[in-house]
Amino acid sequence: MSDANKAAIAAEKEALNLKLPPIVHLPENIGVDTPTQSKLLKYRRSKEQQQKINQLVIDGAKRNLDRTLDKRTPLLPPPDYPQTVSLCFLIKKFNYIYMKQCVESSPIVPIQQEWLDHMLRLIPESLKEGKEREELLESLINEVSSDFENSMRRYLVQSVLVKPPVKWLEDEGGPLPESPVGLDYSNPWHSSYVQARNQIFSNLHIIHPTMKMLLDLGYTTFADTVLLDFTGIRAKGPIDCESLKTDLSIQTRKAEEKIMNTWYPKVINLFTKKEALEGVKPEKLDAFYSCVSTLMSNQLKDLLRRTVEGFVKLFDPKDQQRLPIFKIELTFDDDKMEFYPTFQDLEDNVLSLVERIAEALQNVQTVPSWLSGTSTPVNLDTELPEHVLHWAVDTLKAAVHRNLEGARKHYETYVEKYNWLFDGTAVENIETFQTEDHTFDEYTKFIEKFFSLASEIMLLPQWIHYPMVRLDCEDLKTGLTNKAKAFANILLNDIASKYRKENECICSEFEAIKEHALKVPETTEEMMDLISYVEKARTVGIEELILRIQESKHQMSYFLDVFLFPQEDLALNATVLMWPRKINPIFDENDELIENAKHKKENELMAKREKLILEIEKESRRMEEFTEFAELERMQQYVTDVRQLQKRIQESEEAVQFINKEEELFKWELTKYPELDKLKVNIEPYQKFFNFVLKWQRSEKRWMDGGFLDLNGESMEADVEEFSREIFKTLKFFQTKLK
Repeated sequence: MSDANKAAIAAEKEALNLKLPPIVHLPENIGVDTPTQSKLLKYRRSKEQQQKINQLVIDGAKRNLDRTLDKRTPLLPPPDYPQTVSLCFLIKKFNYIYMKQCVESSPIVPIQQEWLDHMLRLIPESLKEGKEREELLESLINEVSSDFENSMRRYLVQSVLVKPPVKWLEDEGGPLPESPVGLDYSNPWHSSYVQARNQIFSNLHIIHPTMKMLLDLGYTTFADTVLLDFTGIRAKGPIDCESLKTDLSIQTRKAEEKIMNTWYPKVINLFTKKEALEGVKPEKLDAFYSCVSTLMSNQLKDLLRRTVEGFVKLFDPKDQQRLPIFKIELTFDDDKMEFYPTFQDLEDNVLSLVERIAEALQNVQTVPSWLSGTSTPVNLDTELPEHVLHWAVDTLKAAVHRNLEGARKHYETYVEKYNWLFDGTAVENIETFQTEDHTFDEYTKFIEKFFSLASEIMLLPQWIHYPMVRLDCEDLKTGLTNKAKAFANILLNDIASKYRKENECICSEFEAIKEHALKVPETTEEMMDLISYVEKARTVGIEELILRIQESKHQMSYFLDVFLFPQEDLALNATVLMWPRKINPIFDENDELIENAKHKKENELMAKREKLILEIEKESRRMEEFTEFAELERMQQYVTDVRQLQKRIQESEEAVQFINKEEELFKWELTKYPELDKLKVNIEPYQKFFNFVLKWQRSEKRWMDGGFLDLNGESMEADVEEFSREIFKTLKFFQTKLK
């Protein structure tokens, strides 16, 4: 075989080593921007056509080679070489393989980093974002570096070594690639190619020059922009969710107006030119405008989708530096701890922004509708797909819940520590405590528990910062503090009421002492009672009151720190503290009063004694006059005089008892009046005698002057005998007295 034939065969084999691109099967998730979809975006039809043309040329050359070889004289069979010759080929083969391994193991200069950077710059930035995209880029760089290194090793082997003419040594690089499945090159293709091209030109309006201008206009306008500016939201600091909603809504409206005032007029101007519809058949005009509407819809949908994705990225848990900071307050109202706004309100406001973005650009007219100026305009279909909205809502819900977990746990700590203040436990404890008998110190300890709790609550931080929330606890702290102080004030008012009653009792006792001490005694007995009362008050009563005042003073020192006294209580407290000083002048005044009363009563007693002596002397003289009463006609008068004298003697006896009682009170020696006793004894016979004579006179008159038939002898005899006995006794008494 000649060298020319060998070269031709080698060229044919080298051509057969070319690899055709595989047929690309459409994946199920073609509508989703996946890494596979990103690879499809780099696909170029021109390259595929060029590869097909090269393959057709190779196939034609192969057929020509086969025809040429068939025309030639058949080659003679190879001679039978001895075993030594086969061994020689085998040695060459192993020697070549060894040398190839040595060459391949030599160091290879890696691909330059500048080339890799240049290739990365050709990839749009939107395809680089995200963790999955970064992993894909790294895999792509490794694959390019590996392919470059393998190509350099193969080139080094081919340029350094020459393959020996050994059978199958040309296949050392590996088996030939399999033919792509689905491509059949056995049929003629030119006619179908021309037919497909003509059909594309007539029906595929996207390749129209105006479409390219529309696509370039949309790319220029929307490629690097979104409806909303999400930068700097966190830098604004804590904001209300309503404020964020309002700000982004205003931005959306302004961006929508800007698009309708810039991009849309340019689109309309593009289709008002004569060359806009050049090459479009009249019957294809509706299809062309439908394609225009679809392209515009896709551009606007992509803008809205990227805006929604940008808004969702604000809440990415892996990038908390972009999170907005919302103001949330912990409030205390009607004995309830609540969030304001509630978590549900916050979530609704965040989700409503997605709805607001989705509602933008929904009133963009189609080009034919605007050009025709119909009364009922037809709008572009710019509604976002449901799966995009569902994805955004689900992602935002999960992110909001995750970022609110810290605030929820902080709320639970408040509930765990202070829920007993308003769930009825504190009220029950206070009522139970009040029904029991407790000292003032026990009250103060219980009150101090609530005041300490109020101080503890006030020392808690006002703001708690979380990645997405600034939690303001001031209202809750104030409410809980006021609640604790209210319970403390209930107990304070209770003991303050008891303290007020005690002070009033002390003052009333001092007033009673004062009133009793300054009361002028009317009698000596009252004076003596007053003396003993004041003496007891000075020794026992005042000491007890002073001890009670000291306790009141101790309690007052506590109240002055924690309780605000009304004006009347302040006056009462001052009165209580002043009573120990005010009572001594009262006692001095009482001493003077007692001294004057005592002197007065002593003088009165002396006067009564003298008066009594004079009265007894008068009664004695009157008694002596009875010896001269001898006129029977005046016997009735004598009886009356005796009775009057007896009455005077009785009064004198009472005066003696009074004087002796007074003397006993004054601790004087008791005065005795024997004359009065003698008068009492001596007047008895006179009284009996005069009554006897008067009785005799009345009986005699009845007997002598009365009716005779009324007389009774027996009764008269008995009366006479009785009179005789009385006369005998009286006579004997007076005779004895005269002796």
